Amino acid sequence: EQQIRAYENQQKEIADIKDFIERFRYKPTKAVQVQSRIKQLEKIVPIEIDEVDNSSMHLKFPPCMRSGDYPVICEDVRKDYGDHMVFGNVNLTVKRGEKVAFVGRNGEGKSTLVKCILNEIPYTGTLKIGHNVQIGYFAQNQAQMLDNSLTVFDTIDSVARGDVRLRINDILGAFMFGGEASEKKVSVLSGGEKSRLAMIRLLLEPVNLLILDEPTNHLDMRSKDVLKEAIKAFDGTAIVVSHDREFLDGLVTKVYEFGNGKVIEHIGGIYDFLQKHNADSIDAATNNNPSPAASDVKAASEPSQGKQNYLEHKELQKKLNKMKKAVDKAESQIGELEKRLGELDELLLKPENSSNMEIVEEYTSIKAKLDEEVDNWEKLSEEYEQLSSQ
Repeated sequence: EQQIRAYENQQKEIADIKDFIERFRYKPTKAVQVQSRIKQLEKIVPIEIDEVDNSSMHLKFPPCMRSGDYPVICEDVRKDYGDHMVFGNVNLTVKRGEKVAFVGRNGEGKSTLVKCILNEIPYTGTLKIGHNVQIGYFAQNQAQMLDNSLTVFDTIDSVARGDVRLRINDILGAFMFGGEASEKKVSVLSGGEKSRLAMIRLLLEPVNLLILDEPTNHLDMRSKDVLKEAIKAFDGTAIVVSHDREFLDGLVTKVYEFGNGKVIEHIGGIYDFLQKHNADSIDAATNNNPSPAASDVKAASEPSQGKQNYLEHKELQKKLNKMKKAVDKAESQIGELEKRLGELDELLLKPENSSNMEIVEEYTSIKAKLDEEVDNWEKLSEEYEQLSSQ
């Protein structure tokens, strides 16, 4: 994906350079700039895209009994720690088959509500777990529950059933336990490795309500993709606590925002949520922007449209940033040339240098470069202003 993005950016850059050359090829005043663009074009090293690996791992949760229509219902749920109210008046309903996200700053109650759902801590209000709900829960501390005396392979072999047992090594490889790593004892694994192993165990358990608390913290891109695809194909319900925008994209259809003692429902995907906050990351949305009014967040736009608008805004911002850097660079070069021109002026004022052709030639050359750079700066500034007004 990175190669494809880099390739597309390079193709756009090449197209822009060629367009400039064609437009100004026959204008004498632009001859130097055209030649500069031609040389720039010759120096570009084409970016190559590796062949796509289509042998990616596809993992599905084992079949489980169907849960009731509403696995989780919260009515006026409140949690206090002494005089501190973590959240209050929480009313939410998670329907069977929904994939939802819990987002918010650390300490705003995401994991606390999860513990209420798991009935691990007391709370006030009504919290109903639906009929036939079987919960699979992952958090970083789940790694502490692994048997240190087993190997990585044996840990998974002990929970795998049916045909999955024939693919244990493939599954372990997809989560960075390939080769000899599968024979390591759990006792010698790092905290991150134990978290990954606990995640694999969960993927092989027959559950119909999946609760994942920051599941991607210790996963590489390939492992994240395997996990994401498994959750998307999961027949049951999923609650994902995460700050990972890319992981949530295309996975969840509802976002619950935790902040200031409230939990607000946002219908739509993660890009719709970011667009409402005019932010490009979950942290920026939850740290800097106040939550919209409840009347605003209920109205759902099309998720694909929200993502499209967001991406267009992001692309425009990228262009503006790139253009601003180019303007600043041109201004800096103008400053350096003007400084050198001033130094040469002073040298030429001295009688002994009046016939020094080296200084005269350098002065002429610097003056031409300065005129060219000023012309370039004016052009860039005009383009930047036009782009800013969009």
